[in-house]
Amino acid sequence: MTFGADAVPGLRHPVSPACGRGQVLASLVFPMLLGAVVLIVVSAAIKLRGSSRAAFLRESAIVLAAYFVYFLIRGATEGRAGEAIDRALALEDLEDRLGIFFEVDLQNAVIDYSWLIEAANATYIWLHWPLIGAVGLWLYFTSRPEYRKYRNTMLLSGAIGVVIFALFPTAPPRLANPDVIDTVVERTDIYRVMQPPLLTNQYAAIPSLHFGWNLLMGIALVRESQLIWVRVIGGLSPVAMLIATIVTANHYVLDVVAGAAIVIFALALVEAWPPRWLRERTVAGAAVARDPRSASDSRRHACSAGS
Repeated sequence: MTFGADAVPGLRHPVSPACGRGQVLASLVFPMLLGAVVLIVVSAAIKLRGSSRAAFLRESAIVLAAYFVYFLIRGATEGRAGEAIDRALALEDLEDRLGIFFEVDLQNAVIDYSWLIEAANATYIWLHWPLIGAVGLWLYFTSRPEYRKYRNTMLLSGAIGVVIFALFPTAPPRLANPDVIDTVVERTDIYRVMQPPLLTNQYAAIPSLHFGWNLLMGIALVRESQLIWVRVIGGLSPVAMLIATIVTANHYVLDVVAGAAIVIFALALVEAWPPRWLRERTVAGAAVARDPRSASDSRRHACSAGS
């Protein structure tokens, strides 16, 4: 097996031996992680009953299907490395004219501090899918309507992102600019375990849904949690991810701006025009909150009518 600039189309930097080890590790560990996820879903479903079990399994199927469809879009941009790099260089020129081309300077400022790089790598890795999964489970079991709102926002923004990835593939700084390195690949193997090369789109830099979805989870934590420390985490998480995406050379500043804009647009659209069943449940929930006796009266009336 060959590792180096010729091993990955469009790669401008040699791939370290750690990258090779990461590929081997990913091929072994990822199926185990996937099996663990399936086991957790099945175990949770066993503890549920009737319609609750069916609803949980349906949601799990939707999420897993969306996950794989989203990442399999990489096949649509395979072989378009030249176009993706040209678009990245044009993006650098635009940022330079706007005075926001910070990517190289920011990484150079911290590259010699290993603890800062490790912190950026950890933020980039652990505040993405692990955070999304944790917040999703929390919302599902505490507030089903709110869970569906944020789920639909992710699905809508992901669909928009997939279209942009396919039509306008764009390389990240780590593949387009020789003055930065991919710190995630150079310093750690874990990301290739959690998201193996088969599910990685090298040319999906813009929009940065890595940041956009982190922002969405932050919004959910701030809005839906009653705990101050959880809301503080929700507020700080997008700030940390913003810095991490730039320091690790995985996104340009404008990638992050585009990702945030698409997610906020999707959330506003979902909130403005929620599905009819969600509107009905929201209205019913508000009525119960105003007068809990009305719910018990309605149930007694229904029972009397059915007897």
